[in-house]
Amino acid sequence: MLRFSKTLLALFASATFSVAATAAEPVITLKVHHFLPSHSVTQADLLKPWADKITKESDGRIQFQFYPSMQLGGTPPQLVDQVRDGVADIVWTLPGYTSGRFPLISAFEQPFMSRSAEATSQAMWDFIQAHGQKEFAGMHLLATHVTDGALVHTTKKPIKQMSDFRGLKIRAANRTSTRLISLLGGTPVAMPVPQIPEALSKGVVDGAIVPWDVVPALKLHELVKYHTEMAPGQPALMYTVMILAMNPASYDKLPADLKKIIDDNSGRELSRQAGHLFDTQVIQTGHELAKQQGNEIYQLPVEEQNKWMKAVSRMDQDWVKEVKGKGYDNADALLQEARQLIDKYSTAQPQ
Repeated sequence: MLRFSKTLLALFASATFSVAATAAEPVITLKVHHFLPSHSVTQADLLKPWADKITKESDGRIQFQFYPSMQLGGTPPQLVDQVRDGVADIVWTLPGYTSGRFPLISAFEQPFMSRSAEATSQAMWDFIQAHGQKEFAGMHLLATHVTDGALVHTTKKPIKQMSDFRGLKIRAANRTSTRLISLLGGTPVAMPVPQIPEALSKGVVDGAIVPWDVVPALKLHELVKYHTEMAPGQPALMYTVMILAMNPASYDKLPADLKKIIDDNSGRELSRQAGHLFDTQVIQTGHELAKQQGNEIYQLPVEEQNKWMKAVSRMDQDWVKEVKGKGYDNADALLQEARQLIDKYSTAQPQ
């Protein structure tokens, strides 16, 4: 009986030690930095649910601390370097803020490239896996996606035809949108997203080319009166490329089982989910806010959109020339591949 009791005690002690060891495993807190407010769709409906899922699957061993609105300091264009330097463990950012440093991925921001953020986001993931090692050296990519298609938001008058751009100063996000606005007849003014509300309220710009995504976060619907979308069923004016990236050292220090949890919740599927969110919920929310404000939402006729597409068609060759200058002699083939990948995932989407 005594021997049996000692055996039970030994088993109990062993089990207790195992539980204590598990409980003693360190909790890793990852700092997530981005430039939008905490109530933005990006944090509330994309990043937070993603982080919560990882925390749950890791039994709380991975936690996330969000720093929205650049709370860790710096400016939005510096987020790329912050994740490479370890200022933040994870960033969500717009590569186009750092002009010229990501020439390949800008293919997915070419005007009238696609009708679907969901298809484009998946295509972009595959494209970067095949060709983007140089551009994304020094960071561990978790997802690549585009926002919903950009449209024109204006304060003084609606944009119903190309001639309406004349005399208007329009906010641009990057080199692609700067060139686009110029070709359509407007005057581009480059600035990061957080500066748009003040620029509109002070009359620094008369409008902005941005997706519905940023409307709730910036309360843009309260600052403009008109929203011009592309014709139904036609390609979007342009998309904005976003990345979710992790510091390689932060990733490498994770135990193998936690790396697997991160991997299982990243990649093409996370990119697809992000694109789907922007194709559906984001556009619907933007429409509702604009209508509640009494704003006008105007959709271009197909004939007018065709004029816009013809006016900016030279931008494809501009892109090819620029990318060849960066050392990619096969730029023509790369742009064609990007389009083929978008077509592939567009065909695969449920209709």
